[in-house]
Amino acid sequence: MSSPLRGAEIDACVHRVALVRAEPSAGHRTPMTPEMERRRREADAHRRAVLATLRTLHPGAVTSSGQQHTADLMAEGVELILQPRVADVDAARRTASVQAFIRVGRTDDRFSYSPLVVKNHEVTETATRRRLLEGSLERLLPRDAEVREGLGLRSTPTVRRDGLLLAGAIRILQALGAADPGARGAVVDRHARMWWLELDAPTYPRFNLDAYDALYHERFEVLQALDEWFAVGGEFPTSPYWHRECLTCEFAGHCEGELEAIDDVSLIRFTSVEQQLALRAHGVNTRTQMAGLDPQRALRARGRVPAPDDRPGREDRLGKSIDKLDELIYRARAHVRGTSLRILEPDQMGCPTGDVEVDVDMESYGDATYLWGASVTVNRPVEGLTAGHHAFVEWGELTLGAETKIFADFWSWLSDVRELCHGAGRTFAAYCFWAQAEDGAMNRAVASPVLTGPTMSDLEEFRDHSPVEWIDLHDLAKRQIQTEGPLGLKQLAGAAGFAWRDRNPSGEASMEWYEVASGDESAEALRSRLRILEYNEDDCRATKALRDWLNGPARSLPHRDDRQ
Repeated sequence: MSSPLRGAEIDACVHRVALVRAEPSAGHRTPMTPEMERRRREADAHRRAVLATLRTLHPGAVTSSGQQHTADLMAEGVELILQPRVADVDAARRTASVQAFIRVGRTDDRFSYSPLVVKNHEVTETATRRRLLEGSLERLLPRDAEVREGLGLRSTPTVRRDGLLLAGAIRILQALGAADPGARGAVVDRHARMWWLELDAPTYPRFNLDAYDALYHERFEVLQALDEWFAVGGEFPTSPYWHRECLTCEFAGHCEGELEAIDDVSLIRFTSVEQQLALRAHGVNTRTQMAGLDPQRALRARGRVPAPDDRPGREDRLGKSIDKLDELIYRARAHVRGTSLRILEPDQMGCPTGDVEVDVDMESYGDATYLWGASVTVNRPVEGLTAGHHAFVEWGELTLGAETKIFADFWSWLSDVRELCHGAGRTFAAYCFWAQAEDGAMNRAVASPVLTGPTMSDLEEFRDHSPVEWIDLHDLAKRQIQTEGPLGLKQLAGAAGFAWRDRNPSGEASMEWYEVASGDESAEALRSRLRILEYNEDDCRATKALRDWLNGPARSLPHRDDRQ
């Protein structure tokens, strides 16, 4: 018999659920990347830190040593059980994956508990018409929580998984007769803020108990089919399909080869499982078939009421159930054409230029920025100004004071460049890719009480200057270029012919390098520092390559509405 369903598997790809239990698949696994290892380490460190805080704040808390110990602790009514181990394996074949059980009440001679999970990501967002119930690590009971107006849960896959983990633990507690009658669970986010959720209500349809039950039964059937496969052999009970989990799955390389061989429609980024099922039900099984659909008809189909004598096509039927079907068709076309495509007419494409151009890129570790880099291109001479890359960096302890100082130094330098240009009658333009990141770091720096230098009004003058002097290349590119999915700098600059010097260029990889670079003055640390500086310079050069491409060769790309 295959192993029980783990709590974290409730939203997992069903093919992966089967593969991890099938011994022949072990040879297909690919090693975990450094970035995945780092995320796992950070998540583990955050969980340990929160659990340590709970032990300090609640001396009566007990850490469970196993399933029987957890059962005994619940029977005794221990107020806080850390690292509980519970399972409902006889018939339901499932286990829970939570960090704590909180005693929230008592019914007759039984104590009732709510599960708590600790996650190293954002959970909430501003939402003027919503509210959340915020608890605290000091006062754990839901009756002590406070209503926070103007906040809601993020609609991200990670938050959905958080809710499903809690729902699974509640179902097991119900089977054990120890569940909170209100079906409440709590999430502690990356800032150690605690949020209470009611999971038997329709408030959270994406991960409440009903949503959990549907996913659970689907995966329970996979376990049963896998048991039969182990017993009698035959065709493997599941087959591959693209799932967001593929981005971090150890079987991604193995499955992708099978999917590419048949041009599977699920490879269109980023389709959901529900969308894939709908496409297959309408005979759209490959990317090539998808590319042949009419995107304009798909766009018109949503919300359109057909006339009595209208004969609806696949686009009409699919367009009512698949949001942004036209975008998926365009992504398929980019794949089939083997190139990025134009969205606009050639004379509408391009990027503003300047006599002096500065490409800006920052590097961060966690929530702190340790490097501001900029590459200067001089198209018309300005006395006292030369081309080249400039870096403002802190390799020592990344304190608030250190972070704000390097920004102040960078801002002073950038302001001097602007003033030289304005004084010489030259136009100036600065560029970044995804201004939300750079703007956020700038805002955080000027809000710091230890900063001496620029103010928010200085930033606003820079951002609002006319003619425009602060340009987001991502914003420009997404309105001009159609790709088969990703719209990151690596993909777009790569299409422009740019190549990074590093074999593994990514923001997450640079965090690994920074951990080495900031450690000491060893030769390895110095090599990592050079690697980061070169990577930052290449990111700056990549934005220049992208805008030069938009102003030239990209205008010759096929239009996404052209028939091949």
